[in-house]
Amino acid sequence: MPKVKHRHSKARGRKRRTHDKIEAPSSVKCVQCGKEKKPHCVCSHCGYYGKVKVKHIETAEERKARKDAKKKKA
Repeated sequence: MPKVKHRHSKARGRKRRTHDKIEAPSSVKCVQCGKEKKPHCVCSHCGYYGKVKVKHIETAEERKARKDAKKKKA
């Protein structure tokens, strides 16, 4: 087992550990719907990125209609 050549002081060890903290993820409000979302990401609720619609989000009625059509087909 190796031995420590020079002991580090408590202050020096604590200074090193100041950057080890866990930060809460940041969030911003969506421009279109006002829900919380991650910055620089498409809103998972409405599908907008800024003022541009990027992704189609399926509503509950659309989802139900798709499942019913699938059942009728099978």
